[in-house]
Amino acid sequence: MNSSSIFSPIYSSSHALLKPNNNPFLGKFLASKPCTPLKRRAALTTRALLSATKESVLKDFHERRALKIISGLQNFNKDNVASVVTAADKGGATHVDIACDPELVKLASSLTSLPVCVSSVDPEAFLAAVEAGALMVEIGNYDSFYDEGVVFSPEQILNLTKHTKRILPSVTLSVTVPHTLSLPDQVKLAELLEQEGADIIQTEGGKCSNPSESGVLGLIEKATPTLAAAYSISRAVKIPVMCSSGLSAVTAPMAITAGASGVGVGSAVNKLNEVVAMIAEVRNIADSLGISADRHATPEERILTL
Repeated sequence: MNSSSIFSPIYSSSHALLKPNNNPFLGKFLASKPCTPLKRRAALTTRALLSATKESVLKDFHERRALKIISGLQNFNKDNVASVVTAADKGGATHVDIACDPELVKLASSLTSLPVCVSSVDPEAFLAAVEAGALMVEIGNYDSFYDEGVVFSPEQILNLTKHTKRILPSVTLSVTVPHTLSLPDQVKLAELLEQEGADIIQTEGGKCSNPSESGVLGLIEKATPTLAAAYSISRAVKIPVMCSSGLSAVTAPMAITAGASGVGVGSAVNKLNEVVAMIAEVRNIADSLGISADRHATPEERILTL
C-alpha cells in the first residue's frame, strides 16, 4: 500500500450525507416531521438526528459496558463478516466493527440493529460507508499493517484524525493509539486526539505480546500491554477508552477495572470456524462484563435460551 496516498490531504465534502436520498436515517427522520420551511426544517432535523445518533452510539460507553466485536480491517469475506455480525448480535455485544466497505455495511445492517462501526486508515473511504449506514468510524485496527512492516507515527494519526473530523464532523469517531509507541507517548497522543475531537480512544497490544504460559496465566499475559495502556490513558483523558487486542472473557472485566469504558474483541471470535462457537464466545465475554445477552433477542429467542 502506498502510504503517501493514505496520508494525502482530503478535500471531499460531507454535504451529501445531509441529503435524505443519501442518508436513510435522515430521510426517515425528515419524513416524520411536520411541514415547516424546508431549509430551517432540514437544518434543525439534521442537528437533532446527528446529536441523537451520537448519543445512542456512545450510551454503552458512558455506562462503561460497551462490547465491540471486530471482524477485521482487511476482512472482506462476506460469509465470515456475516457470521461475526450474527455472533455479535445474538451473543449480547453492543457494537460491531467491520471493514470499511459500503456493501459490508449494508450486509451488517441487514443482520443486526447494533451500531455498525467501520475501520480504515483512509478517511475518504469513510464517506461511502457512512452513507451506507455506518454510525461510527474507527481509525485503527492496525494489526494487519504490522504484518506488512507498516507502522504509524503520532503525526500521521493526528493528520488522519483531523481529516476525518473535517469531512465527517458529526459522526462518532474512535481512534486507536498504536502499541508501537512507548506508554508515555501513547498517553501524549491520546491527549492530543482528545483535543482534535476524537470521541473514543482505543488501545491495543495483543500483537506484541508473547505469553510464556498457557491457560489463564497465558490469557492474562496476552492482555497485559493493552490493559496497561487502558489504565494509563483513561486517567489522562475525559473521553471513553476502549481496551482492545488480546482480550478474552478472563481479561475483559480487568479492562473495565483498569479504567476502560468498553472492550473490543477480534480474533477470539472471528478466527473461530462456526457461528455457533462465535456466539458462545461473545456470550462468555458479555457475561463476564455483566451484559445481558438477551437484550437484543426476540421473544422467541429468549424462550429458546431458557
